[in-house]
Amino acid sequence: MTGFGKKQCTLNGKKYTIEIKTLNSKALDANVKLPNSLKDQELPIRSLLNRLERGKVDFIISEESGNEKALQLNSELVTNRYNELKQLTAALGETADPHTLLAVILQQNDVWSSHEDDALDEAGSKALAEAVEQAIDGVDETRRHEGMILKADFEKHLAQIAHCLSQIPAYEAERIATAKERMRSYLNDAAIKEVDENRFEQELIYYLEKLDITEEKVRLAKHIDYFREVMEHEEGSGKKLNFIAQEMGREINTTGSKANHVEIQRLVVVMKDELEKIKEQLGNIL
Repeated sequence: MTGFGKKQCTLNGKKYTIEIKTLNSKALDANVKLPNSLKDQELPIRSLLNRLERGKVDFIISEESGNEKALQLNSELVTNRYNELKQLTAALGETADPHTLLAVILQQNDVWSSHEDDALDEAGSKALAEAVEQAIDGVDETRRHEGMILKADFEKHLAQIAHCLSQIPAYEAERIATAKERMRSYLNDAAIKEVDENRFEQELIYYLEKLDITEEKVRLAKHIDYFREVMEHEEGSGKKLNFIAQEMGREINTTGSKANHVEIQRLVVVMKDELEKIKEQLGNIL
């Protein structure tokens, strides 16, 4: 599910901004970007991100130093790079301006370092973890809001399926009359004049039993109720809801294959369409 969370904290005199963005994905795919001062915190942070369960996650911590005077120049590194660039320009037959070379080198972040030890102590690591947890709480809140919207959308489609299901009995009596008339027509076409009415009724009952959709209707109704129950009371139920939707699809398909009635088949088409809309969104929830 999509989500966003943001939190700021100050550690070792530096201000850090934590941002988390998530997009839909079947598995958890976390892309973590940290400043050099927090590189040793990557594994603990990834462990905390497991709380998100799934989604494509962009996790970024940006750093804003609160003490610019704490930086010092790594003179040895600057000298080495200056000599390397000078030799390279000479090899290329070019003349290098010393001021230009130095300006280029001094713009590189890694030639500057802090007087202070950037590594967080135990208290700092704990404070960072708490800030990350609060940012994740923000993601959960936005996901929860999206979940309420999806829940309302699911309920709309379920109600339409249930409505179609309730209309099927109105056509079932007509199915029996149509089947009986069709069998009579077959006998007339075959020029069979004498028919054992008892045998005819037995064959008709046998034929109608094969087309009976009572069990399919009952199971579909139960699946609809179960879908609503799980959606209402269980967390992290995305996969379970997907399984229930698959079972609903089986009952709808079987009803369609047995329908043998144009109006019932039309209702089946509507139910299939509504169920497909549910399935499209199920991949977006936890």
